[in-house]
Amino acid sequence: MPALGDLSKLDGLAQAELVRDGHLTEAELLDAAIDRIERIDGRIGSVAVTAFEQARAEAERGYGEPVAAKRPFHAVPFLLKDLGPTVAGIEATMGSRFLAGFTPGQGSELGDRFRAAGLRVLGKAKTAEFGVLPTTEPHHQGPAVNPWDHGRSAGGSSGGSAAAVAAGLVPLAHANDAGGSIRIPASNCGVFGLKPTRARTPLGPAVGDLMNGLACEHVVSRSVRDSAAALDAIAGPATGDPYWAPPAPAGSFLRAVGEGPGRPLRIAFTLRPGSGGRLDPACADAVREAAALCADLGHRVTEAAPAVAFADLVEPFLVLWAAGVSSAITSYAALSGRTPEPAGFEDLTWDLYERGRALSGADYLLAVSTLQRAARGLAAFHDEYDVLLGPVTAEPAPPLGTFATGTPRQQLLRAVDFCHETPLANLTGQPAMSVPLHWTATGLPVGVHATGRFGEETTLFALAAQLEQARPWAHRLPSPEQLPSEAQTC
Repeated sequence: MPALGDLSKLDGLAQAELVRDGHLTEAELLDAAIDRIERIDGRIGSVAVTAFEQARAEAERGYGEPVAAKRPFHAVPFLLKDLGPTVAGIEATMGSRFLAGFTPGQGSELGDRFRAAGLRVLGKAKTAEFGVLPTTEPHHQGPAVNPWDHGRSAGGSSGGSAAAVAAGLVPLAHANDAGGSIRIPASNCGVFGLKPTRARTPLGPAVGDLMNGLACEHVVSRSVRDSAAALDAIAGPATGDPYWAPPAPAGSFLRAVGEGPGRPLRIAFTLRPGSGGRLDPACADAVREAAALCADLGHRVTEAAPAVAFADLVEPFLVLWAAGVSSAITSYAALSGRTPEPAGFEDLTWDLYERGRALSGADYLLAVSTLQRAARGLAAFHDEYDVLLGPVTAEPAPPLGTFATGTPRQQLLRAVDFCHETPLANLTGQPAMSVPLHWTATGLPVGVHATGRFGEETTLFALAAQLEQARPWAHRLPSPEQLPSEAQTC
């Protein structure tokens, strides 16, 4: 049995097993995580809101042994991203001064499913304000810094979650993704992050669809198997959902991790530049190394790219983005009883809110139809290839403040350039993941992006498990000695 100080080296399934086997009590596991958050989070700023006493009260009530055996993450410490799903009684700010102090009275379907899987919600992880940027530097709460380099971004908008997992505060944490917000922080922080197929996980009861299907919910994690087990626990439609994803081909995502692909996969890889017309050599190296590793594992690897490029779809994508931000702010204004004013928001968020309000119905539907046509072309590429490898971002984790200069439009386009082509998988609804296989000469993690066929997360999980076994990354997580001191953080 590991000492309590070594628990941060275990994934969630292993921690749950310690409790089920009687090596640890629920309270001991919970207190160890709370102690680590209290000692370390002052250095990285990943946690926005704590709910320690609420989690302790749940642990004290406990669950009977027959119930515990059915909960894959029984008693495992967990953070919800402060954007999206809610738990009644825990503050929900969406990273915005506008919602400071707002505490919803109703939880969400996804929050209930996480808790039903045994996860103990210790609080909320920081997010970019309303999720608008690929970095987590909310003015309201301060930045979540990269555990590998305190002067650099943890990514976004799920940067708080990725930083917390990378630093070992919790083994997995909730994240969501409408343009790369799971995969980008996973890449920046050196953890695993998979964006599921569109409508694989529920968004209700408040909404049934976000941004015409761009947004989806899942986790970032230390291990591939934690990610797969979490998706098994939360996947499936809720009552009244407008549409849902097809069942997993193998019946269980976790089973796919253990069984492997079962055949050589047809894998394409691409190094084409994104909308900014550039690709950092470190990101290109990461893709080349991953392609070579896949070939060594027996897969059929070819350099090829779909005809559809995100550079050609930026403007219609930003129409959906602005409409989504405006809709979200309007919804939370109604829920909180507050009136949106410029002083309550960052400049870019307010600009998107106003742009969204100015759009006509025709503008929105024209953008949707343009993106749907492109999505058909990209999905057709996967008739030939099981997986497409490419860069997650155009460069490794950038310095803090990179997206804070210039006009709102300039900030947004800088973000688009950095995201490379991650939004394509949101447009098509296909599953995609960031796998932490590469580190730069200066010690920064760089993820490799992999997109799979619609509805076939099992293929991605099986491939990721092979890559994890061939090149384990858990030992690369930063030690406390590598983390910045409190005096160094903003």
